[in-house]
Amino acid sequence: MRALLTLCYGVLCYVVFLLTFLYAIAFVGDFPVPQTVDRPSPARPATAATWVIDFALLGIFAVQHSGMARHGFKTWLTRMLSPAIERSTYVLLSSLALILLFWQWRPLPGTVWQVGPGWAAIVLYALFAFGWLLVLTGTFVINHFDLFGLRQVWLYARGQPCTPLPFKQHFFYRIVRHPLMLGFLIAFWATPHMSVGHLLFAVATTGYILIAVKFLEERDLIATHGGDYRRYQGEVPMLCPWPRPHGKTSRPTAKMAH
Repeated sequence: MRALLTLCYGVLCYVVFLLTFLYAIAFVGDFPVPQTVDRPSPARPATAATWVIDFALLGIFAVQHSGMARHGFKTWLTRMLSPAIERSTYVLLSSLALILLFWQWRPLPGTVWQVGPGWAAIVLYALFAFGWLLVLTGTFVINHFDLFGLRQVWLYARGQPCTPLPFKQHFFYRIVRHPLMLGFLIAFWATPHMSVGHLLFAVATTGYILIAVKFLEERDLIATHGGDYRRYQGEVPMLCPWPRPHGKTSRPTAKMAH
């Protein structure tokens, strides 16, 4: 019974993530949903507190997303929860933090740039779609189901141990070390209508990504993989494919745990 409940919990967390991910695309792209990064709700006019609220919402997500990803927090959490649902719980709480942001976001009036109908707008929408596609496909390169907790609960339900997966340095990961983050950056900035609120969102998330990747995630990866990851850093750029670091391109057979 416990194994079945664990599996159901993992599937539920994944469904919440999937719906949140789809809403995020509409939220950033200003598509027809109740609330977007650009389009305010009639019941919520912009006020002096708008900036404070938006920064607080972004800060809540940043603290939750980075804090729960640290090894020390994971160790603490698995003292109370089964290790099989640690990743699913992280995915669920990250989704809830995003849902809170979507729900309470206060768009800011004003336009930074506006691209009218034509080829320029088509190119920007194509880049927007490419960014999200890069994010989604990048998760499958490193094992989508492990990243979002489904593999862990499935193995637990079957009574099998969950061993770490090797990371194969191939496809996007031979071009940049963090293709998912690159995809987010492209998606957040590629828009034909950049409102002041959208600019705030893009600048804040870009700053968060750069800081979190450079000083938190990469530090953890070095602590885990040591010299192997340091060599990877020297061979493959972090986010921008050009200019490439000096050194040989990594062989496709190189593996590291993700």
